[in-house]
Amino acid sequence: MYWKQWIMGWVIGTVLLSGTAWAEDRVVVIEISGAINPVVGEFVSTRIAEANADKEALIVIRMDTPGGLDTSMRQIIKAIQGSKIPVATFVAPIGSRAASAGTFITIASHIAAMAPGTNIGAAHPVNLMGGEKEAGGKPSPMEDKVLNDASAYIRSLAEARGRNAYWAEKAVRDSVSISAEEAKKLAVIDLIAGNVEALVLAVDGREVKMGDGTTVTLATQGKEIVYRKMSPRENILDTISNPNIAYILMMIGMVGLYFELSNPGLILPGIVGGICMILALYAMQTLPINYAGLLLIMLGGILFIGELNTPTFGLLSAGGVVCLLLGSIMLMDSDDPAMQISRSVLYPTLVTAVLISLGTVYLAGKSARLKITTGAEGLVGQTGVVTKALEPEGSVQVHGELWNAVGDENIGEGEAVVVQQVDGLKVKVKKADIPS
Repeated sequence: MYWKQWIMGWVIGTVLLSGTAWAEDRVVVIEISGAINPVVGEFVSTRIAEANADKEALIVIRMDTPGGLDTSMRQIIKAIQGSKIPVATFVAPIGSRAASAGTFITIASHIAAMAPGTNIGAAHPVNLMGGEKEAGGKPSPMEDKVLNDASAYIRSLAEARGRNAYWAEKAVRDSVSISAEEAKKLAVIDLIAGNVEALVLAVDGREVKMGDGTTVTLATQGKEIVYRKMSPRENILDTISNPNIAYILMMIGMVGLYFELSNPGLILPGIVGGICMILALYAMQTLPINYAGLLLIMLGGILFIGELNTPTFGLLSAGGVVCLLLGSIMLMDSDDPAMQISRSVLYPTLVTAVLISLGTVYLAGKSARLKITTGAEGLVGQTGVVTKALEPEGSVQVHGELWNAVGDENIGEGEAVVVQQVDGLKVKVKKADIPS
């Protein structure tokens, strides 16, 4: 009995030890491509935590970003600072950049590397305050406060990693940007590598000082490289968190709901519009939204709906167009290009939404002015023939249909009559005036 327990224990121990050894043989690569938003912040910090739990050898953040939100950037930096495994940020592939928030993340990493043909810098915190200025072009007190905070933050990150703190602060205050070769020369980064494999070989044997003061010697040669990409859910959330996509979704949502309200029973526009609006509102929670702009867009939609129900000869529609235009321009409270709606997206989308809305208003108004030609109401004014003499009641044929009828006088069979009124299944008629 004891020998069975001993064998079982040996098997379990072997499996656990082999699992640990396998985990420690890997270099985990986390990829960032695009703006740093809350979805990206959560993705990177979660993958760093998982790599620490698995006791991996090295974490590489391969990055190409124009910048992003300050809160998401700080979330990633905190995860890097708290990691017990060295984190190397690698600006790659060729042609990539680490602008704005990407500069902070690169400098905060244990190892900073870039591929040839990449650049780093332009870290002025315009995305925090929207670049507010006082009269005369002087920075406002609030902008000064934010700028000083960002400068002190990046300087402390650079000093902690032994990097060029002077240049780091200059990247924030003056938005300077440099190439990979210049960054290496100025001690902004540690090394230049052509790809992840070259980076892994280059850092082998390097000593890295961790946040707790301990020193780790990297042994990365021959390690398995695994790539951690976003899950389908994270990809979807990241996509709709793009300001351009969020704006398009909101416009589609408004037009869809507008169609449904102007033509009740269509169903499909209402379903599509509702889904798009919900997705857009989710995205708005992850973006630097100016709520005055959002309210103006909603007011524009309300004014268009008002034009449908209370025709004002285009006054409400004109107000709706102005509200949509101003709201769209004001919507993103940021000067950071990564957090703005592209003009090539904004204007075509806005014009399309306005034209569709105005077209719907026009068609609805035209339809309301059309004379009814179907149903019971459509019989009024139509000509028919008496099939049973009206004395004063009888029957007539109108549009091929027989109706009980009552005349304003006795009218003989075969004579022409005109329908004056429809009352249930009976029509009131008068003798038709036949030109001589």
